[in-house]
This record gives sequence, structure tokens and C-alpha cells, in this order.
Amino acid sequence: MRVLLQRVTSARVTVDDEVAGRIEPNPQGLVALVGITHTDDLATVKALADKAWRLRILDGERSAADLDAPILVVSQFTLYADTAKGRRPSWNSAAPRPHAEPLVDAFVDELRTLGATVATGRFGADMRVELTNDGPVTVMLEI
Repeated sequence: MRVLLQRVTSARVTVDDEVAGRIEPNPQGLVALVGITHTDDLATVKALADKAWRLRILDGERSAADLDAPILVVSQFTLYADTAKGRRPSWNSAAPRPHAEPLVDAFVDELRTLGATVATGRFGADMRVELTNDGPVTVMLEI
């Protein structure tokens, strides 16, 4: 599992000209782009949700948990692109929808269990993600 965390001052996801998810941090929040691979399970999801919630990347070396900062979660299979050969990425390391979608949902549920305010995109949809990266601060979490 890979989670690309971006510290943001605003973010939203649009699907078919309709806002599917939005956060309006005051003053900061996080966007979590989430990629799932074949070997991921609920233990992996719980560990990375906890790490994302408690990672001290917001102002003053504080975490989203410290500031009750909102998180926008967007599924992102392209985090598992393999570009080692040729010019066309391979997506073989990304888990198929029947395995990935429940784990992305579990990641969202775990964040909410931890106390996070979470908005989401729509799994498998053609999404437009708009965000204002703050810093910029972007960190890859991986297990």
C-alpha cells in the first residue's frame, strides 16, 4: 500500500461536473492519494491510516490528529506504475478493483474511527482533483 500525503490549504474532487468530495481546512488539511497492491490487507490499511493521521507534517510539527485537520482521500492506482522498461507504464502491481476498493473504503473508515473528518473521491471514476499544496509538503507512506 502506498499513500501519498500532501499538506493542503484546500482541496476538492469533481466527477462529471459534480463535487464528490471537498475539504476546507482551517488552516491546513491533507490529501491522501491511496494505491493498493495485491498483498495489502486490513493490517496494512490500519497501520497506514494511523501513520497518516499522526504524521507530524503540519505547521509547528503537528499532525492532523493534533489539529483535527480534515483529510481528502482519493484512490490512485497509478501510484503503482512501473516505468522501468520502455515508455508505457505497467500497472501490474496495482490491485484489481475487487481487492482494492474495499481496502480504500477500510482506510477511510479507519481514519474516521481515529477521529478524522474525511471526504472522498469516487473509486474508479474519472476524477478532477484540485488542491492548493501548502509548503509544498508531499510525503510518500509505504509498507
